[in-house]
Amino acid sequence: MTIAFTFPGQGSQAVGMGKDLAENFAEARAVFDEVDEALGEKLSDVMFNGPEDTLTLTANAQPALMAVSIAVVRVLEAKGLDLKSKVAYVAGHSLGEYSALCAAGTFSLADTARLLRIRGNAMQAAVPVGVGAMAAIIGLEHADVVAVCEEAAAIGACQIANDNGGGQIVISGEKAAVEKAAGLATDKGAKRAILLPVSAPFHSKLMAPAAEAMRAALATVAKSDPVVPLIANVRAAPVTGADEIAGLLVEQVTGQVRWRETVEWFAGNGVTTLYELGSGKVLTGLARRIDKTITGISVNGPADIDATVAALMA
Repeated sequence: MTIAFTFPGQGSQAVGMGKDLAENFAEARAVFDEVDEALGEKLSDVMFNGPEDTLTLTANAQPALMAVSIAVVRVLEAKGLDLKSKVAYVAGHSLGEYSALCAAGTFSLADTARLLRIRGNAMQAAVPVGVGAMAAIIGLEHADVVAVCEEAAAIGACQIANDNGGGQIVISGEKAAVEKAAGLATDKGAKRAILLPVSAPFHSKLMAPAAEAMRAALATVAKSDPVVPLIANVRAAPVTGADEIAGLLVEQVTGQVRWRETVEWFAGNGVTTLYELGSGKVLTGLARRIDKTITGISVNGPADIDATVAALMA
């Protein structure tokens, strides 16, 4: 059994996430306390108790999701998991890439929390509300989505943001261009083209100011090579050097999250099991739809942790 750890992205947050971990494990409580201290506020209170609209703010959701993921990692480590010897690769969806890198030792927990707060604020500030949009295109081939984006780009920025697999591709850019692309996608035979309730056009070239903010922020933090390779979002291939990873994290802000290709890379390189560490089960569901030869397992509560320890320590 060859294992990779994966880490969820925005959209997987839910009020109450991490609370059962904090109530059952001192290691999890320590993670939430450290994140609170790094940010200078009680983000954990928002995570555990809401309100939901505060938790879903990009600047809160990003460090909050990372905190839950790392709480799971720390509890597993306290129960004997050695990531370097048991796990072959790590990967994360968008912000989850930071969680993966924190787990693999590239960034400290406090620095990861601060980087994600900066990232969330910068992404929100990059484009005025209402200027950008995102849409999910369901049931259309990648090449066809590329074609409709290129046609729509005649009236404004429009590109693929996330190739999530399982027939789901998310596009991003200027509102009029995204709406045009959604209509073109339906004309080409997409099962559905749904405008998403998001606050900014993430992973599009409109995020260039946020990319520059991250370039500056990443230059100031200590970084180490990850203890296991990262399968990077924008490459869907392994990367092992900290400086190269920092450059790819900058590129990721305006680039495509190649998640379908990431899971296909895992399947083609001997990975049999993907453990999704943190809130929700989105990546586990996507893995199942992308490649049926891979087993996806979500780990986000005490019962999941016990089962994971039993499997990994066998």
